[in-house]
Amino acid sequence: MQPNQMTRLSRRLSYLLRHSTQYIDHHGWAKVEDVLAALGERCPSFSQEDLEEIVRTDSKGRYSFDADHRRIRANQGHSVPVDVELEELTPPEVLYHGTATRFLDRIFREGLLPMTRLYCHLSADFDTAHAVGARRGKPVVLRVDAAAMAREGYVFYRSENGVWLTKTVPPCFLTPLA
Repeated sequence: MQPNQMTRLSRRLSYLLRHSTQYIDHHGWAKVEDVLAALGERCPSFSQEDLEEIVRTDSKGRYSFDADHRRIRANQGHSVPVDVELEELTPPEVLYHGTATRFLDRIFREGLLPMTRLYCHLSADFDTAHAVGARRGKPVVLRVDAAAMAREGYVFYRSENGVWLTKTVPPCFLTPLA
């Protein structure tokens, strides 16, 4: 399969598992056979091995299979209400959020909001946050005082691929770094 075709199918997989209620249950799981059929509409030769390859090589670890590989789900990033069975965790003292400089005025007025997702996505390290911000323009990394947020009752989760999640981050907990 051509690399650009695999990229298109990976994007379609992301849509199916994060934004389409047609395939996922209330915990975000989709039957692999249904996903294969949906992706097979775009590429008739698409196989279970191709799906395994997308999951295995995804640099961000977006997807997970269940133990017997009969179900698959996105680890986070959903825009439809699902419970991916995240465990509430105490966050590290500091987390980071990468964004583009053009969004800073709004962020410092309103804070970080989930926008079309269920949660705000935070990184455990500066470099990851910087890479995320660079995808949208001139990057800036915001320091999130996660310890102070936790003391004030904000709830944090960590997805299977290490992304930290919370509902919102008010501006008072944010400091620009670079």
